[in-house]
Formats: sequence, structure tokens, C-alpha cells
Amino acid sequence: MVTDLKELNIIIAGTGGQGVVVLSELLGNAAVTAGFKVRGSEVLGMAQRGGSVFSNIRLGTDIESPMTAEGKCDILIAVEPSEALRNIQFLSKNTTVVLNIRKVIPYTVSLGQSTYPEIDQIVAKLKSVANKVIALDAVEYAEKAGNRQSTNVVMIGALFGSGKIPISPETMKEHIATKFAGKGADVNIKAFDLGYDIIKKQM
Repeated sequence: MVTDLKELNIIIAGTGGQGVVVLSELLGNAAVTAGFKVRGSEVLGMAQRGGSVFSNIRLGTDIESPMTAEGKCDILIAVEPSEALRNIQFLSKNTTVVLNIRKVIPYTVSLGQSTYPEIDQIVAKLKSVANKVIALDAVEYAEKAGNRQSTNVVMIGALFGSGKIPISPETMKEHIATKFAGKGADVNIKAFDLGYDIIKKQM
């Protein structure tokens, strides 16, 4: 049983259909298996319009509230890049950001009602606030694994590859294998490994 971690705050941000809730569930279950006290909450937007989806996972002996306070996020996993900016108030110089650079263009941009910032602008803004920004094209690696829908699992692998999560990769992969039956398990384990390896090389 893990008892020495007082507080670790993880925020997962993306849009409807990107598997943020599944990612949150996998990570929370793996944390429980690893012996952590876990608290969490989710805010779901309008999935049919690519609305924002936001999840908190908090680990440690000193946590009670399910919500992370502003400026207290240790790890931000952004499955969609602009959603990282939407949650920038939670970041600090202690935060590591794991960023998928593949955009999901909102319908308001398509209609000409708003604009979408360039990826280098997003990264620069995040770097001005956070300790470290780890960027990758998670969709590309999901497609290499065999299923574009495994993008969220690539992001889990990237998180574990960063060394910032106190849970073993083996524990995480056990939960991935349980969640996705049959061939889906193989694809998602490969997606995890690809995300893990690319970030290990970057680090």
C-alpha cells in the first residue's frame, strides 16, 4: 500500500469523443490498484459538438476534495491542444503538460465565428506557465498501433514515459488489457507502448 504521497493532481482535458472519460477511468483504477487514495470528478460538454470534457484525478493521503485548485495541477494531459489553454489557470511552474498536437477544429471556427491558435503559439503559452511541455502527435501513433480511437491510450503511455506518475507501467497495462477485450487489448497495449517509448526518448 502506497502511503508516502501526500498529493498529486492530474487534469485530463479534451473534447467529446476523444476518450477523456475512459482515460480517466483507466488511470483512476490503476491508481487504486497501486494503493493510492483517489478522488476525482468530471465535467462533460456537448459531445456532439466537440464540447469540452474535463476530468480531475487526485491521488494521495492529504486529498479530500475531488477538485484541483487553480495553480495546483501537477500533470495536465491535453488530448486536444486548445483545451490545454482553456485550463491554463490550473497550471504552475510545478506542472508537466503532456500535449497532443493534433487539432479538433470547433464548429465556430469552421463557421468563421472564431479563430484557432497555431500549435507553436499554444506550446509557447503553456511553456510560459508550466515547468515542462511534452508534445506529440498522439493520433499518428494511434494509427500506427492500428486504431485512431486509441489516441487517448497513447496519451496514457506518454504520461507514464515522462516518469511523472508513481504507478508502474505493468499495472496500467493490466487495466488496459482488462478494459479492451480481444484484439482491442493488443492494439491498445501497442498504443500505450508507442506513447511510452516516444516520450522516454524525448526525456
